[in-house]
Parts: sequence; C-alpha cells; structure tokens
Amino acid sequence: MENGGITLEKLVITGGTPLVGTVTVSGAKNAAVAILPAALLIDGVCTIDNLPNISDVKLYVKIMESLGAKIVWKTDHEIEVDTRNIACTDETIDLTRKFRASYYLLGALLGRFRTAKVGIPGGCNLGARPIDLHIKGFEALGATVNVSNGNITATRDKLVGNSIYLDFASVGATINIMLASVLAEGTTTIDNAAKEPHIVDVANFLNTMGADIRGAGTDVIKIHGVSKLTGNKSYSIVPDQIETGTFMLAAVATRGDITIKNCISKHLDSVTAKILEIGAHVESSGDEIRVWCHDRTNKATIKTLPYPGFPTDLQPQMGVVLALSRGTSIINESIWESRFQYTNELNKMGAHITAQGKSAIFEGVDYLTGAPVYSTDLRAGAALLIAGCAAHGTTEVYNIEHIDRGYEKIEDKFRALGSHIVRVEE
Repeated sequence: MENGGITLEKLVITGGTPLVGTVTVSGAKNAAVAILPAALLIDGVCTIDNLPNISDVKLYVKIMESLGAKIVWKTDHEIEVDTRNIACTDETIDLTRKFRASYYLLGALLGRFRTAKVGIPGGCNLGARPIDLHIKGFEALGATVNVSNGNITATRDKLVGNSIYLDFASVGATINIMLASVLAEGTTTIDNAAKEPHIVDVANFLNTMGADIRGAGTDVIKIHGVSKLTGNKSYSIVPDQIETGTFMLAAVATRGDITIKNCISKHLDSVTAKILEIGAHVESSGDEIRVWCHDRTNKATIKTLPYPGFPTDLQPQMGVVLALSRGTSIINESIWESRFQYTNELNKMGAHITAQGKSAIFEGVDYLTGAPVYSTDLRAGAALLIAGCAAHGTTEVYNIEHIDRGYEKIEDKFRALGSHIVRVEE
C-alpha cells in the first residue's frame, strides 16, 4: 500500500526462539547526524567512515547537497564531502522539518555564515523538545534568533566567545553551541555540558579537521575559536552505543546468547550493571560484549539519566525485559515526558504495565503473545521488535519507518541471530 507516494511496510515476526549468535554494530546514529552538519564548517574536503546506512543519514546528505556540498559515496558506509562551495538557501526548509537533528544546521551554518534558517524540527513524537538552551547559547555568542511561521532563523554580524551555563545537561544544546563557537572569536566555555559519547565524537571530528575543543566528555567544555577548518582528513564514527544496548537487552528478553562486535563496552556500563542485577550474564573483552540469559530475570528499579546514567534511548527495550521479569519493577523516566507510549502496545501483547506521567509500573508476566502493534518512535519500534522475538505466536510491527531512522538493516541482523522476521508491504 502507498501513502502519498511512500510504500508502507511492516515487520512480521514469529517469536519464541532465543536469539543466538554474533552481530556487528553500525556507526552511531546520534554521532552521525551531528558530524554531518559539522562537516559544513570545513572549507575543504573530508572523508567520513563508519556511517550507519539509515534514513536519517541519507536525509542529511540530501540537505547538505541542497546547500551545495559535493558528496561521493565511496562505499555504503563511507563518504567524501566537499563543502568548499556551500551557500545558505531556503531550499532546505521542508527537509529540515522531517527530523529533530536538523537543528544542528543552525549551529553549523551560523558558525560559517551570517545567517541560518531551518524549519521547526520533527522526528519522534516524545513530547516537548524545547530548543531554548540552543537559542540562549547562540545569543550569548552574539547572534539574534527569531522563531516564527514554523521556522527558526539565526543571524549575526560576528560571533564572539562567551561563558555559557546550561540549565540542564542538554545533548543537543551542547553540540549546537560547540558547532557555532568553533569559528568564533575568542574562547567559549560551556558549563554543565552533556557528556554523552557522541559529543566526544563530534569534538574529536572537529579537532581532527583543525578545531581546538577541550574537555568534551566532562561537564566543562572549552572551545578556542580558530579562523578556519581545512579538512583533508579522514574520520571514523564511533560505534553505536544504543544499538549495542538494544542487542544486549534482546539477548536477555529472549533468553538467548549474543556476542556483539564493534562496540565500546564502557559506554554501556549502566546497562551492564542492570543486566547483572536482574540475574543475566555479561562478559566484555576488547571491542566485544557477550550477553546471555537462560532463566527468567528478576525485578528492578530503573531511572533514566544523562550519560553515564541509564540511557533514555534504551528505556523501552529495558521495559520489554522488565515486562517479562519476576515481580514488580518500576521505571522512572527523567528525560522525555512521552517515552512510555510503547507500554500501550506491550499491553496488547499481554504485558501488565501501568504508565502515568514519567513513571511506569511493570507487573511481570510469564510470557507475551503476538499481536499487531504500532511503533510510536524509533526506540519504541526497537522494543516492539524485541517483544515480537520473545513472544509466543506472530507479531506485526507497523510504522517501521521510525525504526529505519536509526537502525541499519535491522531485520537482517535479527534474522542472522535466529529470529523469524520478514519485512513486507502492508
């Protein structure tokens, strides 16, 4: 079936089989969608490797090409980017509305040009995602920001470094201020900066291209402005922390045994701690993590927090595990107000979950049963995929375009682990 020219697809999963085998993780989606606009700051050519081949990345490439960037796909995961002849244009407005990470164009284009304009970003519907801290940062650097008619416009004569305190450790604001200040005059200090691995990755990318950013990964980041980023270097994106965690929790939920390659185990310390707490097993060595579980897991209490706390992007996947665990578990969601939309879908599969506001109570059940379910956002889609693999019978997951935004060839990877899963047109 088609809707406005878009072919609608669903995943059909016959569950009840433990997931067993080895899987290789792709490059980090959250890093890629920030590093691509960061490349617009370079007056030259660079190569970006280990890009996840996902719809958000392809959309960003399309936006960059509309700005005049010349992009050559050298492989499915490596591109050469020439941003010497880019220019600001309103042609990108409609494209930028399609996903949240488009707001990084503001910082990048404002840093390189006198003006930047994007449509109010979309993406997953997880409730209010204010960009007040982004605007506060741009204004502290000397820009004027206007929000009207569904667009955000930032203009400036020049950007001058300043001290900026973030009221909360916002990942998006930290990256956007970093992008805007790389070419600014003087030194910019971001206090209470977010510390997520993809922030470190963006800073490392920019430093490779000639920037001077120090302290990424701590709560104080200093950016010493430089006159130009010259590029002529290659950079490989960090492995995806959230994809790694998704497969870790899939192993637990299905009582399987999965070895995950091309990952950084330290990025998953908070997840590993909870998996061990509920009675499953984790073993790390080098860039591999093995997770296995053969018995029903125990209850737990989870609170999502900024890195290095338990990631909000793994909360729905953990919810599937707790729905199948013994006793009563509680998840407190401190990041996104509408992150529990997936619990309604799990209840259709026989889960006993009561969600209200930013908390949810999970009364563990012996098993889930296949049902038609609807993905409400990217990580909810991943959770429903795991639930389908663990459930008795057949599950149909709809709205899988959400999943395609952040996971590369997800059904192929699950199928290689023994899942009975196919993608079909609705």
